[in-house]
Amino acid sequence: MRILVADDHDLVRETIAAYLNGTEIEEVQTVATLDEALQVVEETGSFDLVLLDYNMPGMNGLDGLTRMQAANAGRPVAILSGSATREIADAALKAGAQGFIPKTLSARSLLSAARFMAAGETYVPLEFLQQQPADKGGPLTRRELEVLRGICEGKANKEIARDLDLQEVTVKLHVKTLSRKLEARNRTHAAMIARDRGLA
Repeated sequence: MRILVADDHDLVRETIAAYLNGTEIEEVQTVATLDEALQVVEETGSFDLVLLDYNMPGMNGLDGLTRMQAANAGRPVAILSGSATREIADAALKAGAQGFIPKTLSARSLLSAARFMAAGETYVPLEFLQQQPADKGGPLTRRELEVLRGICEGKANKEIARDLDLQEVTVKLHVKTLSRKLEARNRTHAAMIARDRGLA
């Protein structure tokens, strides 16, 4: 397995590379910018997995992900981040990222995630997916409002997921967050509150 790690922080880059130097991983290359990453792929061929730091030079949000996906011949490309939000993770996955890796992941988890993604599976840590905004009753995100509209239209999670091009488990998490923010007992109650407040 060949892996390319692109991150502009020397220590982070070298630590991740050290984590990944396992028995079945023949090669781990590291670079500091998106341009360097694209150049390495062009010179040495596609990698089984490319890990891109979300905030490094040249990334320009998720544009860098799209550029690397094309350069890496459609093979797995994942996003690394130390500070990104759930919304950014969702957007990355929607844009075709193979996974979303917080830099706080342990060595063992990172190695498992790399194997998983190289095999074509999508990886996001469960605890990251379960992150909830700290403020109860806080403002609803754009995605939460879209899910809420689906609930108000009487759609099941599966239908909402299909409409919004999301995983069903992601919709379930949005419903849970919505219910807490709206202080709703269930979906029907959430829909009633939404209509009363003119949210959907």
